[in-house]
Amino acid sequence: MQKLTPVSLIIHVVMLLLAVSWLYPFIWMVLSSLKPTAQIYTESLFSGHWTLDNYSFLLDNSQRANKPFFRTLGNSLFVSLTITLTVTLSSVLVGYAVAKTDFFGKGVFKNLLIAQMVFPAFMFIIPQFVLMRELGLINSYSAMILPYAMGAWGIFMVSQSFKGTPNDYIYAAKLDRASLWGILRHVMMPLNKSILAIVALFTFSTSWDNFLWPLIVMRDIDKMPFSVLLSTFSKSYGVYLGPVLAGSVLQMLPVVLLFILFRKYFLQGMSLSLK
Repeated sequence: MQKLTPVSLIIHVVMLLLAVSWLYPFIWMVLSSLKPTAQIYTESLFSGHWTLDNYSFLLDNSQRANKPFFRTLGNSLFVSLTITLTVTLSSVLVGYAVAKTDFFGKGVFKNLLIAQMVFPAFMFIIPQFVLMRELGLINSYSAMILPYAMGAWGIFMVSQSFKGTPNDYIYAAKLDRASLWGILRHVMMPLNKSILAIVALFTFSTSWDNFLWPLIVMRDIDKMPFSVLLSTFSKSYGVYLGPVLAGSVLQMLPVVLLFILFRKYFLQGMSLSLK
């Protein structure tokens, strides 16, 4: 076991304090969602009356106010899972072509990928909205899914990981008469599952928390994602801080659960990407 020096001890203490300061808002949000609104600011963090009334209020009043909570939660799951699946699959297909094949304009295509990652996403909102309107997709699930069905960042990450996979594995698969899909499914994807887990996790969290684009293209409340419903609920019931915090906890919960379930692959992928 390596002995801690005074300098390394100070560094560990500072990192621990920074981690606690980063986690404190989330801890406060979760604990405050379990208290009556009147006690959120009057009681200390770990004191007060613990109750699930805020969650009951959120469910009951969302239905009374024509804000279908479970419907919008299902919409968010459907849209986020669809985007995650399409982005991961397209990243595998295009990433393999960029990493392991030669085609005309490959250098230009790679430069376009990097350029797309440089420009902020909000610059493309107006052209995307015009395109969705011309296609007649406004106020539909397709309007929320199609603009994000492929991501330059995912393609870049997967292609960089595929480059590190020895070509001998591909040659061996071809000798066994494996098809392109067979090579991807049985060779490239298992050997690079950590990077794929990172792409899937970040894609899901981004699409799950996406608020601005669904707010622009969606008008039907039955098709809205949960993030938009939570915003309208916060505007209508902003005086009731407890239920708003309960909704925020529910908004955060799927991403936290995914990270806990796939943290092994996530940490492995992060270490590979940093190398």
